[in-house]
Amino acid sequence: MRCQGFQVVKGNFSRTFLRVGYHKIAEIPAGAQNISIRETIKSRNYLALQTQSSVSIINGNWVIDRPGTFTAAGTQLTYQRPNEIRSRTGESITAPGPLTEDLHVYLIYQQPGPSVYYEYSVPLQNTHPTPEPGPPSDILPLVETVGPPHPGEEVHQTDVTNNDIIKEKPHPNQVPSDPSMNSDARPTYTWTKTGHAECSTTCGTDSLATVPADLCDPALKPTNQEENCNTQSCPAYWDIGEWSECSRRCGPGTQHRQVICLQVTDVHANGTETSVTVVPELCGLSDRPVTKSTCQLKICSQWEIRSEWSPCSVPCGVGQRSREVVCVSNQGDVEEDEECNMNLKPETLQNCDMGVCARSWFTSLWSQRCSAECGQGNRTRTTVCLIDHVTDLPLDSCEGERPPEVTLCDSGPCQNRLEWYTGPWGQCSAECGNGTQTRSVACIFSNNVGMEVVDHLKCSSLSQPITAQLCRLKPCGVQWYVTEWSACSRSCNGGYRVREVRCLADNIVPSDSCDPSLIPESREECNKQPCLVETNPSCSDQYHNCMVVVQARLCIYPYYRHVCCTSCSRAHKTYPSSFQKNRIHR
Repeated sequence: MRCQGFQVVKGNFSRTFLRVGYHKIAEIPAGAQNISIRETIKSRNYLALQTQSSVSIINGNWVIDRPGTFTAAGTQLTYQRPNEIRSRTGESITAPGPLTEDLHVYLIYQQPGPSVYYEYSVPLQNTHPTPEPGPPSDILPLVETVGPPHPGEEVHQTDVTNNDIIKEKPHPNQVPSDPSMNSDARPTYTWTKTGHAECSTTCGTDSLATVPADLCDPALKPTNQEENCNTQSCPAYWDIGEWSECSRRCGPGTQHRQVICLQVTDVHANGTETSVTVVPELCGLSDRPVTKSTCQLKICSQWEIRSEWSPCSVPCGVGQRSREVVCVSNQGDVEEDEECNMNLKPETLQNCDMGVCARSWFTSLWSQRCSAECGQGNRTRTTVCLIDHVTDLPLDSCEGERPPEVTLCDSGPCQNRLEWYTGPWGQCSAECGNGTQTRSVACIFSNNVGMEVVDHLKCSSLSQPITAQLCRLKPCGVQWYVTEWSACSRSCNGGYRVREVRCLADNIVPSDSCDPSLIPESREECNKQPCLVETNPSCSDQYHNCMVVVQARLCIYPYYRHVCCTSCSRAHKTYPSSFQKNRIHR
């Protein structure tokens, strides 16, 4: 049984280049059935669907969904993405329909040269008899460049080549109504038995489904609409995958591909097939395609020696020499070393032995001045033993006698000359840490007869040598250091004084390693003698806080001396000079 009254709409979308992102390529209207959208060329692009109400169904918001079944717009949509290695077919989306709302078809562009074919059926909207379908017309699809579809987002139809916004056009896939038809005339549809249609496949189990029949009376619809046909098994075939990358970047290598034996078991009404893997014998082992092949991306670069060995880096002993080695392509261009086989690179550095180096004594020039300004003195020089003119060896490593480093010199007779003579330094004043040591100096008058000690004033025109200097025999380690005692807190009747005590290391850094049992006292009593106060009946303190008056030095004022007579008198006797000074200052 078949109900007439549907128009098949077909379209192709193909562009060479687009901007990376979402591009609207078609709109499928509500009521459409037998929907099929598929890539005709396998690519890294993706198909995406969105409802008219801006709800993403498949691959929305830059999230790529797994293949499967999705329910939306009143139908079930089947999203298929074949095996990326074995299959040569691209993505597809199919649905039986009918749709309850419009669907927008998008392409997520990532690879140049996309090609998408889509097809669906829509009910006829006029009463003219349906003509026999002719060759499919090339219907121009929508090409709308947008970002990832979001709910409520307003998009504009744009031309891919110049991205200028143009006015909204009628949907190119929409079948226009005939304006000459009477709007009141309504077509009449009836169920007609047309016999069995030709089986859609020659093998496998195929379900022959009827076309949509929304315009026929459902109450008169016959029960039998489909039956299986051609249930014999399909012949097995070899499914060939794509070649892998070459195993080597240059030179002869190998590449592999996967070859499996498949057999179609079911052919579905929407044109898709179900295949299973079977034993290779069913495909014929003699006809099995090769799975391994030789390949060569380019000719390998070779190492080239560009220079002879350089002279040895040392005149004697063991040194190094070098040469230039570069990686050269088959075109003669110098490339990075990584382009050549590093295991085969000729050596660029090599040790070289120039024989045993001679060891010789070297001396500096004699000093220009004699050590004595008159009479006999000495001149000096430095002697070293050198090997290969660089290394300083111990002095006993050279052959022969070591050259002398001191020689006598005579600065002429000493006549009527004044000189300072110094004695030896004395012992250090401290056994450890910093100390001082002294020596004696004498003014000597010398002539040809001899020398005599004279008064220091006669050598005053000469620079006098120092007679004392700091000395340090050894570090003392940590020890206690103290400051001077402070003044006593009271002049009589017992007070106290304090000092600061610290443990310091040799570098005057605080330490906690001193012996606590040897810590010096930091506080002691003082002025324990009793205070002698003259008894004067008319002199007494009239306030209890007269000590504050004394501390504030207010006793210089007559009023405070009267009301704090006793305290001010005691303070005057204890610190008379300070009291008088403040009084005069006031």
